[in-house]
Amino acid sequence: MTAMFPSRTVALYMAKMFLIRTFAILGVLVLVLQSLDLLTESGKILAYAGNGDTQIWHYIGLRVPQIISTFLPYSVLLGAIITLTTLNQNSEVIALKASGLSAHQILAPLIVASFGVALLSFSFNDRIVARATATLDQWQKVNYGPLPIDRGDRSNVWVRDGDDLIQVDQIKGRGNAAILGGVTLFDREGGSLATITKALHGKREGDGWRIWPATRFDLAADKVTPLGSIVIGHGVRPDQFSLSSVDADGLSFGDLQSAIADLTAAGRPTASLEGTLWHKLSGPMSAMLMPLLGAVAAFGIARSGKLFVRAVIGMGLGFLYFVADNFALAMGNLGAYPPFLAAWGAFLLFLMIGETVLIRTEE
Repeated sequence: MTAMFPSRTVALYMAKMFLIRTFAILGVLVLVLQSLDLLTESGKILAYAGNGDTQIWHYIGLRVPQIISTFLPYSVLLGAIITLTTLNQNSEVIALKASGLSAHQILAPLIVASFGVALLSFSFNDRIVARATATLDQWQKVNYGPLPIDRGDRSNVWVRDGDDLIQVDQIKGRGNAAILGGVTLFDREGGSLATITKALHGKREGDGWRIWPATRFDLAADKVTPLGSIVIGHGVRPDQFSLSSVDADGLSFGDLQSAIADLTAAGRPTASLEGTLWHKLSGPMSAMLMPLLGAVAAFGIARSGKLFVRAVIGMGLGFLYFVADNFALAMGNLGAYPPFLAAWGAFLLFLMIGETVLIRTEE
């Protein structure tokens, strides 16, 4: 059986060249895109009284992981195309084929390196990007003011209680142990707002929620009345608070899986969240596709004058994949595609396209 890597030296040489170019491109993209992003967001951050350089750097620390997560697959694509184009221009691909290597064997070091990038991307998204996204979303909801909640807690949750509405600024914990912070009860009568009751704290008691210290504003009498500690929301279950606001992008793979299980147990629809859950796997794995889609730049005679065209074709295939992937995920969120197809459909389709192009042209 022919070894996939007949030469350890060549494999390491190609993988090193590919990884250096990939992360160099990623660094440039992050620097440029973060600078452009600050042009629009810095004014909003500094508009809040008391914000300064510290808050600007805090925003950068939260935004950079998102940019890295979004553009890492693009960087892998461009890194693969530049690497393969360079090897082709220097006639190294011809030398490798003359030594008996197939097209798949030439691409193997890049695909294995891409698998390592995919694992790194998944870990980075799960441990860092999800937390940064949750914190940034919470910070933007208060217009870059002081964060009212701890990282990982749910915020700005609305629950309907008959004709009334209950809004909670923050929720810590789950089930009967849930602690509410910043509770507002909008009491409506006949479709019109009658009173507004506010309290700083709330916790589960019996079949309702005890809130304190509470005050009630009567719109008709234009009067505020202190109430002390009262019970509201009889019949409102804990899962109505904890499950009414699930930010899939702000949760790790395990946390999102738990949230989906809770929603399923409560009889809630979870198709869009399941698609996002699968995409947390297929998204990083897309890095393995990039060398295959960019492989068209590696083969063909460089002096034929078509090397640039081949590189553009490889780039076009890669960008078409991202368009198809986003389209499928959007269809999954709308319920038009089942979750697995929404997350993996584009990956499997372009895997077959890449293999077909490679086999028909080189194998």
